[in-house]
Amino acid sequence: MKPTRTTHISLKTEIPGPIAQELMLRRKEHVPQGPFNTVPTFAASGKGALLTDVDGNTFIDLAGAIGTLNAGHCPPQVVAALKDQLDKYIHPCFHVTMYEPYIALAEALNRITPGDHLKKTFFLTSGAEAVENAVKIARRYTGRRGIVSFERGFHGRTYMAMSLTSKVKPYKNGFGPFVPDVYKLPYPYYYRAPEGMTAAEWDDALLAKYEEFFLAEVPGEDVAAIIMEPVQGEGGFIIPSVRFVQGVKAICERYGILFIADEVQTGFGRTGKRFGIEHYGVVPDLMTMSKSIAAGLPLSAVTGKAEIMDAPGIGEIGGTYGGSPLGCVAALKVIELMETEDWCTQAVCIGNLFQDRFSKLQQELPSIGDVRSLGAMSAFEIVSNPHTKLPDKALTQRIIQLAHQRGVLIMSAGLYGNVIRLLSPLVITLEQMAEALDVVESAARTCILTHNGA
Repeated sequence: MKPTRTTHISLKTEIPGPIAQELMLRRKEHVPQGPFNTVPTFAASGKGALLTDVDGNTFIDLAGAIGTLNAGHCPPQVVAALKDQLDKYIHPCFHVTMYEPYIALAEALNRITPGDHLKKTFFLTSGAEAVENAVKIARRYTGRRGIVSFERGFHGRTYMAMSLTSKVKPYKNGFGPFVPDVYKLPYPYYYRAPEGMTAAEWDDALLAKYEEFFLAEVPGEDVAAIIMEPVQGEGGFIIPSVRFVQGVKAICERYGILFIADEVQTGFGRTGKRFGIEHYGVVPDLMTMSKSIAAGLPLSAVTGKAEIMDAPGIGEIGGTYGGSPLGCVAALKVIELMETEDWCTQAVCIGNLFQDRFSKLQQELPSIGDVRSLGAMSAFEIVSNPHTKLPDKALTQRIIQLAHQRGVLIMSAGLYGNVIRLLSPLVITLEQMAEALDVVESAARTCILTHNGA
């Protein structure tokens, strides 16, 4: 007899329930419409990969606060460390009175990030702020102005980060002018590569554009840094090849350009390595980190080669809340958990489970145009026509909304809004993951077959 699987989803009301509906009215009256909300409900409690709302509905969370909760909701070890720190001091401000957790966390990140060179680290509050400061450091060190990012890339919502970002709506529309001396180059999207071109040929064609770019737009000698997500997050979980990433790094070395790895979403075990860039055999000059660094507390970091990090003078980088003691003690515990609980192996298992299930579903449902994952950074792409690969954003949203109604939290991504991305906590059990994938698979099948009139 097949063993009975434990059910973790528990739905007591429609989504949103009555209490959530009341809160939505208050939100509408008192909060601007700009901050988006994926699910029309309000959290009440969370544990691991489960989140319960104010109406008592319990979901399996495959959104993970957009990749912030690799450690899961309320990891007890982190909660205990925070409670202990709260009894000591909350925020004396590192720029006024220093504190040991800041130093300990810098030491830990200098140890675990790629490369055996001397490194230094400093802390901020958000991923965008880390990106802003990595650019400042690169410009100060090189004495150059130009910064290159990639099409479909996302680096944040502050002005430099927004300028580096490559999606107009909703991130940039009407907010210009943007920061000058920022340029964008193509990033390989193999599902949408020119017909008949192999991945290697596409890589080579894109890398060849650099020399033309240095002639037509800005000389290589005036570029301070190239910033790259090891896997594009908001861009649709686009995974480049080793060939492409190493080719970009070689160009950087040829022209004295710094290579910045934006690990805000790919860090801390998400891709099956501690950091996504480790898949490519490339050691960055600078790295930006945030999201899962501190189990949901606002903290970010820039780590880099010591001589680069020391380029700004005293007072030229920093921030009042940068490296808060609460964030630092949480991050120290996160790093410990990442090692002792072997999140990297778990991420690979999660990704394999997804890939196996949805590769089979892709054969059944041609509207699933592509299935891709690197570790637990997993996604599938919805198209209205598998031959033209025309994106279908409306169908994507119907699948997401039905999954929410059935108890699983998921989100979209991609330039066209037609990619469903999964960012489960890495502490999710495989049984919970299988139950969640049952729901997502069922929602996809229902919506696609209905859409196609089957």
